[in-house]
Amino acid sequence: MLISIPDLLTKAEVAAFRAEMDKAEWIDGKATAGEQSGAVKHNQQLKEDSPLGRKLGDNVLDALARNDIFLSAALPLKIFPPLFNRYQGGEHFGTHVDNAIRVVRGTPVRIRTDLSMTLFLSEPEEYEGGVLVVEDNYGTQEVKLEAGSIVLYPSTSLHHVTPVTNGARVCSFFWLQSMVRDDGQRTLLFDLDTSIRSLAGEQGVNHPEVVRLSGIYHNLLRRWADT
Repeated sequence: MLISIPDLLTKAEVAAFRAEMDKAEWIDGKATAGEQSGAVKHNQQLKEDSPLGRKLGDNVLDALARNDIFLSAALPLKIFPPLFNRYQGGEHFGTHVDNAIRVVRGTPVRIRTDLSMTLFLSEPEEYEGGVLVVEDNYGTQEVKLEAGSIVLYPSTSLHHVTPVTNGARVCSFFWLQSMVRDDGQRTLLFDLDTSIRSLAGEQGVNHPEVVRLSGIYHNLLRRWADT
């Protein structure tokens, strides 16, 4: 399942992010790449353990925790601390699959990457190119969202970022381990939860069918989830 969530951050929040990031020190993006992805990764990023990166990452995590669509679609168990990258001057990221396991620097925490996420911090008109291209079960999908919007897609997907030929593409990127490992099961749960919310809005949360479907949802989650 590939899902885009608009307005995770407000335009004011994005502007505040960018004001601080524009003054920051950027390093070679290969610093957090694996062997295969490092060979095709050409971009810049904030230092993984920088105070600014940690501060902005915490703000992203706070926004995610308030977003019902994200929580329903991802069913997060562990989230890797958000990182921040920039593409400009022809930089790009060739076709790759994200590492299966990410280690949180300075801790014993290991995260299985079930979902990959890109939070856009540049408006589409600020740069040319820089399209995120994801190959999934439904074909090839191209993603270039408004600033403040985020896309989630299975980490098992082949994907790449096309060259940025003008301007700068600034994003946050990170991964999560879901309570439900299987993407197909997560998709079914998300679709069911979305339908329950819609029906509850029309009929009320105590309508017998809402109660019955809610029971089915939680029993499926109980069957499939790891905590």
